[in-house]
Amino acid sequence: MNGYSSRKLHSLLGVIPLGLFFIEHALTNFGAFEGGPERFNAGVKLLNDLPLIYVLEWVLIYLPLLYHGIFGLYIAYQAKPNNGRFQYSRNWRYLFQRITGVITFVYIVWHLYETRIQVMLGNVTHEELGGVMHNIMTQPGLFVLYLIGVVSASFHFANGLWSFLVSWGITVGPRAQRVSSYVCMTLFVVVALLFVLSMVAFRRAEFQEATVLLDTVKSVFS
Repeated sequence: MNGYSSRKLHSLLGVIPLGLFFIEHALTNFGAFEGGPERFNAGVKLLNDLPLIYVLEWVLIYLPLLYHGIFGLYIAYQAKPNNGRFQYSRNWRYLFQRITGVITFVYIVWHLYETRIQVMLGNVTHEELGGVMHNIMTQPGLFVLYLIGVVSASFHFANGLWSFLVSWGITVGPRAQRVSSYVCMTLFVVVALLFVLSMVAFRRAEFQEATVLLDTVKSVFS
């Protein structure tokens, strides 16, 4: 695969399937803000009850994420920002796309380790993930790091979507690109807000209470 094809695949995977999963993840987490632990756990259970869930995760999430993330680091390493000479918005977005890409990749690896990998190792259950997030969100330093991560990921996704539309010839003229820029930046704000509200919700006491109750039930029947 040549460089052009590699970049095209990198761009495509960033939108399909990773972008779609990112939106789904934002909506599932937002359930914590709307309905508390019950709504959040119901969303998590719905996903994990899908047939062949582990195959779907590897095919639609982990493998695309590895390719997009690692090749994205290579792109960021090769980047040559020219903001010092040209102060255009596209130049700044080019720079921020690379910076947020690196931050997002590190953040996602950390988030997966704290959640999904712990489930795979048997250290926590899906029902306890709300409690895991509660423990993280109630620590100020980790809350700030998560905040940086979700805002970076939201910008990287939305701006990457705008670049995808341009590079794949969907938005060709200046007007179409300008309109799509407004739409994508609005999407950035909305998705970031969904994640931030979810983070605030995970700080609520009921997520810790739900985990304590589950641990108590497990200890009785163990």
